[in-house]
Amino acid sequence: MTQNHHPTDEQWREKLTPEQFNICRLKGTEPPFTGKYVDCKKKGTYLCACCGHPLFESETKYDSGSGWPSFWDVLSQDSVEEHFDTSHGMRRVEVTCKSCGAHLGHVFTDGPEPTGLRYCINSASLDLQEDA
Repeated sequence: MTQNHHPTDEQWREKLTPEQFNICRLKGTEPPFTGKYVDCKKKGTYLCACCGHPLFESETKYDSGSGWPSFWDVLSQDSVEEHFDTSHGMRRVEVTCKSCGAHLGHVFTDGPEPTGLRYCINSASLDLQEDA
C-alpha cells in the first residue's frame, strides 16, 4: 500500500478486525496488559498491522510496566510520524504509521537510555514478522 492510496473506512473494516479498526483508524486504545505483544520476547521486526510498514525492531522493545508494548526507538526516521494530542484532557504526542496514518499509540520522554523515549504502542496496531 503506497502513501498515495488511501483506503476508505469500508475497505479498512474489511481488512482489519473490529479491535484493529477501532484502534488504528479511530484512535482507540486496548486495555492495559491485554495485548498479544505486551510480554512477547520473540525476535523480529514489528510492522504496521494495517499496511505492513516496518516500525520497530524487537531489540528496542523493553518492559516498561505500562501494560502496552514499549520501545525505546523506532526502526528508522521513515517509520512513524508524531502529532500533538490533547484528547482526553491530556497533553501527549500521538504516534502514527508514516505510510498509512494508522494510530499506533503515544511517545513519552520517560524511557530508558540511549534515547530516553518510551513508544507506548497498542498490540493491535502491530504485526510481528519473526526472524528466521
